[in-house]
Amino acid sequence: MWQSSGRYVPRVDQLVEVAPAIIDMGCFDRVETNGGAFEQVNLLFGENPNVAVRRWTAPFHKAGIQTHMLERGLNALRMNPVPADVRELMFKVKKKQGTDIARSFCGLNDHRNLRLSVEYAKKAGMVSQVALSITNSPVHTVEYYMGVVDKVVEYGADEICLKDMAGVGRPTFLAQLTACIKKKYPHIKVQYHGHTGPGFSPASMLEVARAGADYLDVAVEPLSWGKVHPDVITIREMMRADGFQVKDLDMDAYMEVRRLTQKFIDDFLGYWINPSNALMSSLLVGCGLPGGMMGSMMADLKGFQNAINAAERAHGRPEISLDTLMVKLFQEVEYVWPRLGYPPLVTPFSQYVKNTALMNLLNVLNGKPRWTTIDKDTWGMILGKMGTLPGKLAPEIVALAQEKGLEFYTGNPQDMYPDELPKFRKMMQEEGWDEGQDQEELFEFAMHEGQYRDYKSGVAKERFNKDLEAQRAKAGAPIQVVRPVVEMPKFDVDSFVKAHPQAIPVQAPAKGQLLWEVDAVDDSKAPVVGVKVEAGKPVGYVQTFYGMEEIPAATDGRIVAVMGKQGEKVEKGEIVAFIQ
Repeated sequence: MWQSSGRYVPRVDQLVEVAPAIIDMGCFDRVETNGGAFEQVNLLFGENPNVAVRRWTAPFHKAGIQTHMLERGLNALRMNPVPADVRELMFKVKKKQGTDIARSFCGLNDHRNLRLSVEYAKKAGMVSQVALSITNSPVHTVEYYMGVVDKVVEYGADEICLKDMAGVGRPTFLAQLTACIKKKYPHIKVQYHGHTGPGFSPASMLEVARAGADYLDVAVEPLSWGKVHPDVITIREMMRADGFQVKDLDMDAYMEVRRLTQKFIDDFLGYWINPSNALMSSLLVGCGLPGGMMGSMMADLKGFQNAINAAERAHGRPEISLDTLMVKLFQEVEYVWPRLGYPPLVTPFSQYVKNTALMNLLNVLNGKPRWTTIDKDTWGMILGKMGTLPGKLAPEIVALAQEKGLEFYTGNPQDMYPDELPKFRKMMQEEGWDEGQDQEELFEFAMHEGQYRDYKSGVAKERFNKDLEAQRAKAGAPIQVVRPVVEMPKFDVDSFVKAHPQAIPVQAPAKGQLLWEVDAVDDSKAPVVGVKVEAGKPVGYVQTFYGMEEIPAATDGRIVAVMGKQGEKVEKGEIVAFIQ
């Protein structure tokens, strides 16, 4: 529930503090303990995630409660593809650290990306649970999902999870799918995982339970509901009223978990929790965007709002409010999604579709056609480099790829990423670093190289402490954006856009320090106006508390204006240059 609410999870000492109360609640057979973003978040703290996993899983093991992790198939614990040898080591390490169940999903539901996850999990002695990325579209039928189930059961999967990441799965459909799985494979356990963003999940939980599902994922207040899961109290009472046998719930222990959760929020986690994440919204039904990305999406929209309204003023049109822009984006996602082959809107494909929709909005408002700007990662998805898309690409997308001379890939995505453990083992030897118990340090280094280096050097902890200090200072004073004094004339964006209506803004992808050149010592360093840039390639960087973020060019062209100085602090979405 933490990953869907904010940027961080509790520290390991806090997790260990709350574990006894979770156990005392008495109603849980399983607890999700790690995987997904968990390892990276610990690195961002400047802490060792291997220590966190071992200490966090231990009390549940002692109490006889199973622990499970989430991993992304081809992408394992990160956002981009991982070599096979690193994937295999991950399962060995996680089993040794105390994780019982590996929940594996592919955002495209491509069974080829899941085969090694199943085989490696089983080989390591873990329960292999394959998650179906649930969405609602004409191509995502019961027959479609059963085709995936047939393959992963053939590979040896023990369980199936219905991963309803946006909570848009229709209750009756999910019941039909559950019934089909249980009828064809009676030995397969079925678990339902659904976010409550648009409000379907409680009904879905009742329907899948009636159809034979074995486990339901729930959360605890004050983080339950909204973009997280339904609260355990409501679901337990609903199940009991429908005639199911459910375990008792110790309310004293529940209130202790609730108290500690609020304590952790008050301590520091709340500084990075968007209040809107506690709300449900039926607007999510149409576009199907997952609840977990709503916070970041609204931040993106605020950044784009300035650029879009500058274009609107330049064309003599009224400005667009943030709410109106949000609805326009949802509508554009509904337009873009089927034309990009109906990829389930889950990490990272939800980001690709959302980013394409945002750029379409900006381009159309500037009098340019849709699809003028598609980033390299989205092209990778379109071209099949991450797996097979569920639906057919629109003819205009295929034509655009051919026009650009791009080739479609039909092979197994894993084959594009050769083994890397020998390389990382050699680098660890050169650094004088130990591979760790059960090679867990080698695994962490190979999975998250940049973040692991920042953890080892102490830079990560220093960044986090500075950011926390800044957040606390902001909370203790009137809300305002504090910016350093920069000795340069203020750039008049409105006048510039009027004079250059075809110019495309270059925006900071994250909050941090603007670096036009990473190693430059001259703080006046910046791109020269007129220099050529290529779409998708970095024109600069933002140094964030968690690492370096590239600032990609959205289109081919030349730099026509530069607003930011080397070393200046920038906000996410802030315009730092223009390309034409």
